[in-house]
Amino acid sequence: MKKHYSWAFALQKEISEKIITRDMFHKVENICGIDVSYKDNIAYCSAVIINSTFDLMASVNLKYKVEYPYIRGLLFLRESGPLLNTLRLLRNESDFDILLIDGHGIMHPRKCGLASYVGYSIDKPTIGVAKNLLCGSPRRDHFIEYDGTVLGYVIKKEGKKPIYISIGHKTSLNKSIQIVQKLTKNGERIPEPLRIADTNSKNLLNFT
Repeated sequence: MKKHYSWAFALQKEISEKIITRDMFHKVENICGIDVSYKDNIAYCSAVIINSTFDLMASVNLKYKVEYPYIRGLLFLRESGPLLNTLRLLRNESDFDILLIDGHGIMHPRKCGLASYVGYSIDKPTIGVAKNLLCGSPRRDHFIEYDGTVLGYVIKKEGKKPIYISIGHKTSLNKSIQIVQKLTKNGERIPEPLRIADTNSKNLLNFT
């Protein structure tokens, strides 16, 4: 498998060197969340935009035939197609200030997970919000180290499974944490734009 996908590993490493890890935005008024559900070999993808008071500003959906199986560490191969094509359905990329993606950013063995790949591809600020830890070890202060470098942060609410935050592109880790916390309603595990996108994608899947 490693030999077969060596080109994908090389692409991740190349993009990782171009990822910007500082805040490249002036405001966070409109936030996009995007997620995908699967049935057979079809991806059902939904993107939503909400504002800072949780009003729904836009919503788009797409059904997309996937080309790759799930491969640990290479999620971008399977999901970037559905995600990028769904984002193109929005009126224009200026509709949102920052994008939240269900996946890792630089908290990845090659420092280029799905959130970094998509952020770099569309040249927009992105944050990775993952449900499972791919690499690294959480410290007592909740920051996550991998290979001696802090790459992410774990948020765990009482009674909820943890989520793992990392820089996607054009954001800092501290600001990413603040944004995710601000967008997560009391009693919820997932920040609101991602929670709505996840629900929408599952509804698409269930009604087909």
